[in-house]
Amino acid sequence: MSIVPDTKDWTWVLTEVCPECGFDAAAVDVAAMGDLIRANAAAWPSLVCHERSGQRTRDDRWSALEYGCHVRDVYRIFDERLQLMLDHDAPDFANWDQDATAAADEYSRQVPARVATDLLVAAASLADRFELVTASDWQRTGFRSDGAAFTVDSFARYLLHDPVHHLHDVASDNASHRCAPVPARAPTSRSGRSVGEAEPKELADVAEGCDVVDIVVEQGDLDDHSIAGNRGEGLDLDSFGER
Repeated sequence: MSIVPDTKDWTWVLTEVCPECGFDAAAVDVAAMGDLIRANAAAWPSLVCHERSGQRTRDDRWSALEYGCHVRDVYRIFDERLQLMLDHDAPDFANWDQDATAAADEYSRQVPARVATDLLVAAASLADRFELVTASDWQRTGFRSDGAAFTVDSFARYLLHDPVHHLHDVASDNASHRCAPVPARAPTSRSGRSVGEAEPKELADVAEGCDVVDIVVEQGDLDDHSIAGNRGEGLDLDSFGER
C-alpha cells in the first residue's frame, strides 16, 4: 500500500489539542522555542540511525528514516520562512509539497548518519533564529500559498506540532529503535557557537556513524519547557509495538 499524500489543513492544531500526540499549542511558551526545538532534535539521531530505521512498520506510514528526513526539511523550510517574516512585511511563502519532496529526494535511500547530522544543524539554525525574535516581532505576519495567515507567534506554535507529532508517530509505530550506543551532539547557541561555527569534527563524527559523541540536552530544556498535554512525554523509547 502506498502512502496517501497528506492534504489536510493542520492549522486547526492552533486552536485544538491534537488527539493523536496530545500537543497543546496554547500551552507552548514561544519564548522558549530555541530550547524546545533543540530538545526535539536531540531525540532524532538515535531513531534515524538505528539499523532498522529504514523499515516501515506500516505500509501506509513512513519509516523512522523518512520521518527524520521530513523533520530535517521542516526545520529548513521554517527557518527560511521565519527569516522572511523577520526581514519583510507580510511575505508570501513559496508552496512546499512535502510528499513530492519525499519522493523526489528519495527519503528512503538517504544515508542515516548524514540525515542525523543535517537535522541537528537545521534545528540549531532555526533555534538560533527564534532567539533573535524580539517582543515586537511576534506579531509580524506571513502568508502560506493557500492563503493561511500566520503571526510569528502562531507560526512558532504551528511549526512545533510537526516534529513533536512525528516523534510520537515513530515512538508509537516504530517503537523508537535505539542506535548503538549513542548519537551526535547538536551545536547550540548555549555553547557560544553559531551553527556556522560548529566544530568540524563534531559533525564529521556523526557522518561517520551514530556511535561517537553523546547527545547533550540540558535537563532544564526538558523539565522547564515541556509541552503540556504531550503524550509523547515519558514514552518508553525501548519498547516495541503499535498503537
